[in-house]
Amino acid sequence: MFYIGSFSKMGKTTVKTLHYYDRIGLLRPEEVDRATGYRLYTTRQLVELHRIQALRQAGLSIDEVVRVFDGADIRTVLEQRQAEVARELREREGQLARIAFILDNEEKEFFMDYQVTIKDIPSYIVYTKELTVPDYTAYFEVIPAIGRAVKAANPDLTCAEPEYCFITYLDGEYKEKDINIQYNEAVTEFGNEVDGIYFRETNPVTVASVMHKGSYADVPQAYAFVMDWVESNGYRVTESPRESYIDGIWNQADEADWLTEIQVPIEQA
Repeated sequence: MFYIGSFSKMGKTTVKTLHYYDRIGLLRPEEVDRATGYRLYTTRQLVELHRIQALRQAGLSIDEVVRVFDGADIRTVLEQRQAEVARELREREGQLARIAFILDNEEKEFFMDYQVTIKDIPSYIVYTKELTVPDYTAYFEVIPAIGRAVKAANPDLTCAEPEYCFITYLDGEYKEKDINIQYNEAVTEFGNEVDGIYFRETNPVTVASVMHKGSYADVPQAYAFVMDWVESNGYRVTESPRESYIDGIWNQADEADWLTEIQVPIEQA
């Protein structure tokens, strides 16, 4: 038998760790000297210690190792840990790609204006209308008109909190005139449909998000940036991008203070 100090050297672990394993019942000493209280270990326990160390070096937590020693199926525990490590690896690879993108773009003139984050957008009840507008300035007339029509038909209907409205483009390409759009406003419940406006529930979606501050005329620059980010970071676009209007002519007199969020639905490529 070996005293704990010698056993710790043979097993390449600390006395403190062996005390901890004893306390939680993972690896108890073979005997305890009644006169001195010294813990005594055998070579058989050295094999057990090596098994614990192998599982720990494979990434298992102490709780998972205890489960294995208590009889849990080791394949199930290892497969669960394997899936977790794979997920963490994907996250790390994503972080490396984002760092590389930032480093590659830090000297571009508009870099400081744009940063991309990934967001999970939940499901919403929205009222929706599809229409054609002559140009982008028409938003200032048609969007408030849609809101008034919904309010007239649903006087008690309330918007979601925080407010969330967005436009998606239906043409499949950039147009400056006769633009086909779908306008959506999140609300708390379904309501009465009127004037081509209908209610629906959106699906939850993961998006690459970028904030654009300033004139709508410069929004294409934000699109170019986020699309470059999507491609460079190993994602693909799954749905039409959304333009979500946070600040605009309705609450900011200065165009420079308008804030628009571009949300591009994505998934791993």
